[in-house]
Amino acid sequence: MSTRHIEFEALHNFRDLGGCSATDGRTVRRGLLYRSDSLGKLTSRADLERLQALGVRTVIDLRYDWEIAAKGRVPDFDGLDFHNYSIEHRPYDQASIDPELDPWRYLADRFAEVAEDGVKEIRQTLDVIIAAEAPVVFHCMSGKDRTGLIAALVLTLLGVSEDDIAADFALTERATPHLIADWHATHPGQTLRWPSYGRAPETVIRLALADLASRYGSVMAYLTDTIGLDHDRIGALRSRLLTS
Repeated sequence: MSTRHIEFEALHNFRDLGGCSATDGRTVRRGLLYRSDSLGKLTSRADLERLQALGVRTVIDLRYDWEIAAKGRVPDFDGLDFHNYSIEHRPYDQASIDPELDPWRYLADRFAEVAEDGVKEIRQTLDVIIAAEAPVVFHCMSGKDRTGLIAALVLTLLGVSEDDIAADFALTERATPHLIADWHATHPGQTLRWPSYGRAPETVIRLALADLASRYGSVMAYLTDTIGLDHDRIGALRSRLLTS
């Protein structure tokens, strides 16, 4: 189990992005930026108190508005700064993906769509993370793909190596059995068609990052030229999230 993982009753994929090493010798600070599966599952008082005890005041929900309507959002509490930025624009059902497809190439292609379609929402997400004065958590449904892409982009901005970005992405695999169990619990009597459901191997994010580099010149070029982050904004993010 990752030492960055934080236990909740209802959440299976909540972890601290702190602890990763940057190439300039600094380290991502712990306790400032978290990634998670859906905070709409925080229905117990104990779970909500655990979230508040972490000092989280900003929540960025990356899901569609119809997902929030169907599954709920983080419960409101005093001081909460809630944002909903749906970075994905082309919905698809992972449970029904054709088992004959190359699963990792398929997912990487969906990441490319998000990077292309969600420029506005990705910029909004990154701006909130940069401006926040208290700990932030961002999440989607499983905390795997949309969340994984945002985590990879933030870690790239912080100067974290691709190997460490890929390792963080793959930590979601510890939650795979829980994600499968959750699917069966909400789809009784239905068949889970895709055998790779809930998986998050390093290959997916490595392919996604390679695709960004191929199309935009580099991942950083995508973040500066397409997303529009300038030197000052990147410097502000690094000052906030990296050790001195």
